[in-house]
Amino acid sequence: MNVWNKFWNWYENKILGSIVIIAVIQFIQVPHMVWNADIMLEAGIVSRVHPVIDWFLYGVDLIEIISIINVGMIMFSLIKKRRINKKQIKQS
Repeated sequence: MNVWNKFWNWYENKILGSIVIIAVIQFIQVPHMVWNADIMLEAGIVSRVHPVIDWFLYGVDLIEIISIINVGMIMFSLIKKRRINKKQIKQS
């Protein structure tokens, strides 16, 4: 078994953990959405209260990159499994 297949076997055993990571990242987006809406509406209730808070809430957007990569890997893993299952059915 090559390194690529070993990685995907390991990853497929960890998919639940990946989904938990994605869920946490999505839940973190809720305060970011409120902050962003506050900026767009120029209400000043949440945004521009303190530069450190603004920096953290802006930085949450960058965490989405992990979620995007993770979803792509889950999709690839599921497609790969489906192809393997179809091959096994055809061979039977």
